[in-house]
Amino acid sequence: MPALSSSLISSALEQIQELSAGERLVLARQCPSLAEHLAQVPDPRDPRGVRHTLTSLLLAAVAAVVAGACSFTAIGEWAADAPPRVLAALGVRYDRLAGCFQPPDEATIRRVLESVDAAALEAAVGSWLAARLQADRRSPRLGQRERRAVAVDGKTVRGTRHASADGQAVHLLAAAEQRSAAVLAQARVDGKTNEITCFVPLLAPLDLAGAVVTADALHAQREHAEFLVTQKKAHYILAVKNNQPSLYAQLTSLPWRQVPAGFDARDKGHGRAEWRTLKLTAVAAGIAFPHAAQAIQVRRRRRPLNGKKRWSTETSYAVTSLAASQATPAQVARWARGHWGIEALHHIRDVTYREDASQIRTGNGPQVMATLRNLGIAILKPADHPSIATACRYHARDATRTLTTLGLSPA
Repeated sequence: MPALSSSLISSALEQIQELSAGERLVLARQCPSLAEHLAQVPDPRDPRGVRHTLTSLLLAAVAAVVAGACSFTAIGEWAADAPPRVLAALGVRYDRLAGCFQPPDEATIRRVLESVDAAALEAAVGSWLAARLQADRRSPRLGQRERRAVAVDGKTVRGTRHASADGQAVHLLAAAEQRSAAVLAQARVDGKTNEITCFVPLLAPLDLAGAVVTADALHAQREHAEFLVTQKKAHYILAVKNNQPSLYAQLTSLPWRQVPAGFDARDKGHGRAEWRTLKLTAVAAGIAFPHAAQAIQVRRRRRPLNGKKRWSTETSYAVTSLAASQATPAQVARWARGHWGIEALHHIRDVTYREDASQIRTGNGPQVMATLRNLGIAILKPADHPSIATACRYHARDATRTLTTLGLSPA
């Protein structure tokens, strides 16, 4: 077999000629673009003695995570078992003297992923996902464009607590598009600060014009509201609790009994019945919060389907910069409820990828693996599988399926 170029992009281009027109379209939209974005990540290694390109290592890690790999060891085992056609498509080094491909071993993968610039990798992945989502939004099959909604929330990687001298686990703040669950940006929160100081730097590079940003009560900060509306030309829906006592008191004292419900929904699932009502009232002149146009009250009533039959009631409040003419109550309710989709993403990372039990605790490893897991979920979510776990098992049974999902058919 002839030697392959050390460039993943060059080796991939040699195989395009063998693809059908449809496969070429998929490849043009996904794999080369992803490879090109990953190629922008700086290589932390000394160039002397490097045997595997950083792009090929990263793309192999992505493919392994799509197949369910949860650790550096699992990524190394996946690469070791991958057939030559798959390794060729990923741009893995071909050894002329040995006459075969030489996949990276677990030690190489661990060393590189623990030392690679996590912020640069996150930026590369986020920009690729943003470009793909923008192309999807322009697709005529979607019909009328829906206003984008981006959820901001944090997650603690609990397994990393044991490697910290002060016992603090790695905490990551992420911004994810609600509809696709694609994480567009993620940043590590310094142990000496909290999420509040990371909010603006996290969102600053993103194009949020016209989008709705949702966040929990921690981020109901005047500076955040001003930043979103004035600088990013976006809208916000921010939950409000007692950490903002003055604003919370203003919201709770509004005459909600006189405000009719704008949205009402009843659901059953997870062993309980739920009844949600949402009320909106204009507050442009009555709430001391930047750009607040409406106040929101959400009342949730829940009752177990078995056992106790009494309803429990929970009332929450929020503010939004959206005026009544800019969004219907049903849309506001969907975005407010959709915020917790990022919690579902975190649940998948914990349950399917076993993140909180992960033994990856040092260097940039925890954040890098969280980035790869986010990317894997974003790639697998649009596929026709009942769950991410099912999708991982499907790809684990045949390595070539991973390439098809990435848009690169094996030679």
